Amino acid sequence: MVAIATRHADAVDVRFDVNGRPMWIALPCTAWVEQKKRSGMVITDQLAAQVAGRYLKQLIEEGYDARREVYAMTVPEVLDHLDAVVVEAKAQGVMPALPVGP
Repeated sequence: MVAIATRHADAVDVRFDVNGRPMWIALPCTAWVEQKKRSGMVITDQLAAQVAGRYLKQLIEEGYDARREVYAMTVPEVLDHLDAVVVEAKAQGVMPALPVGP
């Protein structure tokens, strides 16, 4: 689920269910501005979800604090993960499918 943050954080939040608990990955809105400046392209909802999912996977692999519900990405982190998602999509010839919840 992608949504504009209501906590006045100037972020777009992507919500995941991790082990039955909600977890949000917050992507700063300024990342959309920087992406538009550097490439002329926008970050779509699907790309935002892919970026947040890739970041969540990294957190899990590195060992994350399961008590935290919100993780905030920096603009450079968003852009780095976005670049990796685009490279992966080009290599596969298609954007990976997003799982749909119940």
